[in-house]
Order: sequence, then structure tokens, then C-alpha cells
Amino acid sequence: MKLKSTAVIILFAFCAFSAVFAQAAPIPLRGIVEGFYGKPWTQEQRIDMMAFCEAHGLNAYIYAPKDDPYHREKWREPYPEAQIKKLAALIGEAQRHHVKFIFALSPGLDNSYTPLRGARDRKKLLEKLESVYALGVRDFAVFFDDITEKDGQGQAELLRWLDAHFVKPRGDVSPLLTVPTEYFLPDMRGTDGKAKPYTKDFSLGLPKDALPLFTGDGVVMQGLSGKTLDDTERLYGRRLGLWWNYPVNDYMEAKLALGPVEKLPEAGIPAIFFNPMSAAELSKISLATGAAYALAPESYEPQAAWENAIREQYRDLAPQMTLFADQSQHLENNWANIGRPDGEKLRADMDEFWRAWPKGEGADARLADLRQKLGVLKDAAKTLQSKLPGKQKRECKFQLKQLERLAEADALALDLLEAIRAGDEKRVKKLTAKLEKKNRKITDNEDKAKISETVCRAFLDEALRYAGEKP
Repeated sequence: MKLKSTAVIILFAFCAFSAVFAQAAPIPLRGIVEGFYGKPWTQEQRIDMMAFCEAHGLNAYIYAPKDDPYHREKWREPYPEAQIKKLAALIGEAQRHHVKFIFALSPGLDNSYTPLRGARDRKKLLEKLESVYALGVRDFAVFFDDITEKDGQGQAELLRWLDAHFVKPRGDVSPLLTVPTEYFLPDMRGTDGKAKPYTKDFSLGLPKDALPLFTGDGVVMQGLSGKTLDDTERLYGRRLGLWWNYPVNDYMEAKLALGPVEKLPEAGIPAIFFNPMSAAELSKISLATGAAYALAPESYEPQAAWENAIREQYRDLAPQMTLFADQSQHLENNWANIGRPDGEKLRADMDEFWRAWPKGEGADARLADLRQKLGVLKDAAKTLQSKLPGKQKRECKFQLKQLERLAEADALALDLLEAIRAGDEKRVKKLTAKLEKKNRKITDNEDKAKISETVCRAFLDEALRYAGEKP
């Protein structure tokens, strides 16, 4: 009986350990894809990111800067000697930090699939990959994203040719990564739910062990459901990795993406790559949360990971940086929608204020509370402007100044509302003129600094509209 009880205890302990281990199982291939448009990272920034990856458990880095001409427009041309030396040094740093350096080319802009010219292009592509193989790279990717021509059959044939003439003969090269031209689910399937012709041709023609990457329900969309992942993999008949477009902001450079990665599947992803901003230092907030997710998807908590990332990276300035980052999480335009809402708690306080203000019940207390919180926000922006290290400050100086302007203008708006209630017409006129001037200054700077659009910016608009509606 005792032996049986002991066995039960051991079995229970083993099951508990197994559950914890399964819950904590990391995504096998997890890292960063330098795949944004705009000014590529510097050598110094890339080397620093290798150390960041190792420190946070990321094990891969895809070299794919859209505006490196030798990656995209001039893909046929060999890298100049000076850049070869930089690549060699970067590859060495990746190896030192135990990070897979994945070299990517994007030949889709003008690659030919005709017999004669196509043969010449394949030769150029092979030579380019061989030149980087000689530097020590053993992981490669070929991307076909963001191009107009959709030749799924031709692209897949090219990848099969590379697999047969470059990957397999060497024996030490990993299976190819790729990104199709139709790289998000709604673009891959028709209204009948079946794969569109391009996706059908590309998916059926790929090398058996190649790994396609996709971006989810859109190019930049809020979260990825397990259903979307399953539906996409059914279309392809294979597993797919994820190219996740957060915190990248190349489509809205005035707004910084400083929130956590969130709303991703708890299991089932073989690879994930986070596309960062050109602002390398500020990207680390979100990238650190992405690393926490990739290491333990089932137990990942976005808020805790976000707070930990800011605390780790900003130490004594973490309280101020938390307030700032909280107001710069959500990016949205007519085709992108991602990131948590900016300043949810402050927005809720503002909404409560507006509900109380017309009736007057508890309005003074809510106004005082709001004024205090706006003051703290303004002080945080001013403190960061004076105390942030140079690298970080350069990446967010315009947004910090804009947040300071907004918090100051919102506090002035509260003064205006009080004057309206008191019936002090002279003061109302004076404050209105002053507030409108501040509003123009804020508007003039929105082309280079967007922040807190639905919170501080919106409250200013609401106050001015309220003032305008009063007799």
C-alpha cells in the first residue's frame, strides 16, 4: 500500500513537472527580422541587438533591411568589400552570442523566370548566397513580399532549384525560409475559402522542408488567433512561421510603438520573428516582451512582461518611462490596427470626468484628480527629456516634447472649463485664445510626433468643442 502511494505521488509529481515543462516550451525559432522600410540599423545597433537577443533568449536574427540596396534593388550585385567586412564582423558577433544569422535576399522586384534570363538570374542568386556562405552563414531566406508580379509557380521553382543546387549539396545549410507575395490570410484565399491561384501554386511547389512566414489576418493586425493559424496552415498543407509586425512603425513613423506584444497563439508556431522600428533602443521594450512570449507562450502575461522590460531597461527612470510608453502603444490607419489602447486608465478618468462635469456631482473632485495626473504626466515627459541617455533620447525627443505640450494644454483646458462654469467671461476669452494657440502648436508638430491621440489629444479637442458650444 505504501509503495503504491509512493508511486502515485511520483506519478503526480511527474505529471505536474510535465505540465509546467509543456507550458514553458519555447517557440523553437524565435528572433528579430530587420525587415522595415527606411534607414537601416547601423553596424553598432546590429551588434548591440545580438547581445540583446542572447540576453533575452532569442536565437535568430534575419538580415533583411528593405532599404539596403544589395538586399533588394541590387540583389544581383555582390556586396562591396567594405560591406562584406561589416557583414563578416556581424556574423561573428551573432555566432559569439549564439544567434542564428539568417541572410535574406528579396529578388522578386525583377527576377526573371524565363528559361534564358531566368538561368542567368539563378546563377547570380547562387553566387550571392555563396559569397555569404563563405563568411560562415548557414541559414538563408528568400523573400517575395511587397511586389506586384504574382508568379507562384516560378517563385516555387526558384526555391526548389536553390534547395537542389545550394542547400542540399552542402549538407550544413538549414532549410530555406521564405515569404510569399500573398503573405496574410485574407490575401491568400478567395471568397470560396479556397487558396487563390498564386497561393495554391506557391504552396504546392515549395521544397518539402522550406518554412514560409506569414503576418496573420493582415499586414499589421491586432493579434493572431489559433483559428487563423490553423486555416492558413490548411491552405499551405504545412506549418507556417510568423513574421509579426510589431513594434515596426515604418508606415507611421511619427508614432512610436512602445507597448507589449499581445494576443498571439499559446501554441503551434514553429518560428516567430518580430519586425522592429528603426528606433533600435526603443524597440527593445516591445522586443523584450516578444522574447518573453516566445519563451513561454502559454504562460505569457503582456502587462507583467511590459513592466519588467521597462524596469530592466530604464531602472530609476522606469516610472516616468512607463507613463510615457503607456501613451504610445497603439498604431492605426486605414489598413493597420495593432497594439493596446493608449493610456486606458487616464482615458477612463477623462470619461468619468465628462460624465460628472455637466451635472456637477463630484465634478470638482474629478477635475482635481485629473489635473494632478496630467501634472505627473507632464513632469514625467520633462524628466525624461533631461535624464534619458543620449541614444534613447534621440529616438523619442519629438514625442516627449509633444506629450509635454499635450499634458500642459489639457491642464489649461481644465482651467478654461472652470472659468466657463464660474461665468468669468474675461478669463474664458483669455484662456480660449491661449489654448487655441497651444493647440495650433501641437497640430503643427503632429507630422513628426504623434502620441496619446485618443487620450490627451482627444481631451483637448473635447474641451475646445465644449467651450465652443457654450453661450
